[in-house]
Amino acid sequence: MTTREECAALDAVDPLAEFREEFTLPDGVIYLDGNSLGALPVRTPERVRRVIEEEWGRELIRSWNDAGWFEQPYRLGRRIAPLVGASPAEMVVCDTTSVNLFKVLSAALRLRPGRGTVLGDAEAFPTDLYIAEGVTGLAEGARSVLIRPEELDRHLDGDVAAVVLSHVDYRTGELLDMPGITARVQAAGALMIWDVCHSVGALPVGLGAAGADFAIGCTYKYLNGGPGSPAFLYVAERHLAAGPLQPLSGWFGHARPFAFEPGYDPKPGIGRFLTSSPSLLGQAALGASLDVWERADLAAVRAKSLALTDLFVSLTEGLDGVEVVTPREHARRGSQVALRHAAGYPVVQALIERGVIGDFRAPDLMRFGFTPLYLSYTEVWDAARQLAEVLESGEWRAERFSRRGEVT
Repeated sequence: MTTREECAALDAVDPLAEFREEFTLPDGVIYLDGNSLGALPVRTPERVRRVIEEEWGRELIRSWNDAGWFEQPYRLGRRIAPLVGASPAEMVVCDTTSVNLFKVLSAALRLRPGRGTVLGDAEAFPTDLYIAEGVTGLAEGARSVLIRPEELDRHLDGDVAAVVLSHVDYRTGELLDMPGITARVQAAGALMIWDVCHSVGALPVGLGAAGADFAIGCTYKYLNGGPGSPAFLYVAERHLAAGPLQPLSGWFGHARPFAFEPGYDPKPGIGRFLTSSPSLLGQAALGASLDVWERADLAAVRAKSLALTDLFVSLTEGLDGVEVVTPREHARRGSQVALRHAAGYPVVQALIERGVIGDFRAPDLMRFGFTPLYLSYTEVWDAARQLAEVLESGEWRAERFSRRGEVT
């Protein structure tokens, strides 16, 4: 078993340790929920203040040109592109994950006329399932079929237009084989759409190298863009040349938005996937976080993520009533550890009262996210010790820990 002293020695030589100072974290808190909402970067408040007080407050409408507001969705897309292995021309930041999935899935169906089946993971994050159901409900002859990834090959028939899968499972932290699955889907004549919400910022994502057709992702988890920060979408350049149309044909996606023409003429390239005016305050916060990410080495982030999760698994797998659900193999693991426990919800609440913040996913999974830029090895050791004490003491049985809020 690793000792706390050994963890402190690892912290002393951690190449990412300097990034801890880039984030605001409360004293006495070990934050293991960055896979749900990332911590606040220290430079974000000043960046947002500048947009509010200077660009908006003083310059007013002139900032659409002078402060580059109009180009912001493209500029942020270009900055995220290296984090997901995409060409800058294939990325744009806009709207929400759900809205962007609606757009790219609709485009995929239009690119595969005569095919009507959309395959999705039955245990994916529910918004992916709901949006697929909504899109197929609008298209005559289309249907959404829910499967498990291991069943994919026997469902890939001539009617499958698109497959939607999460790169990392939001519940278990399992990492899927993006290149292998993409190749199999495309060999069957279908298009591959990846949800990278739980992998972007946690590990290198190679959309271009894998040949992915479309992808969507959020920026408020590992990218630390803030609650409700704007999402992004990726469209392979070969499809942009083919001219897929997404159905939300708002004025920001028009080739000449300030011509105020009655007919819709989509922009060339990735711009046709824009819909409406961007949320400039949310985009300002995201920009501040990307200042940090442009200095981070993704290979070092991945190495530390695996080391942190290895450590936590080794310290918790023998605890009473605990089952480690996250895969042990590095090639199949994201940057979180999911532990199954029959009393998962009250156990997590008891931990939170002790200052160790994780979260819970029904029916019995305790989730702990490991964000290498601001988490230390010593904190992981301390968190595991606190979990052991909560379980050994039985304090989680207190009635207050079983009261459920709307957000779990």
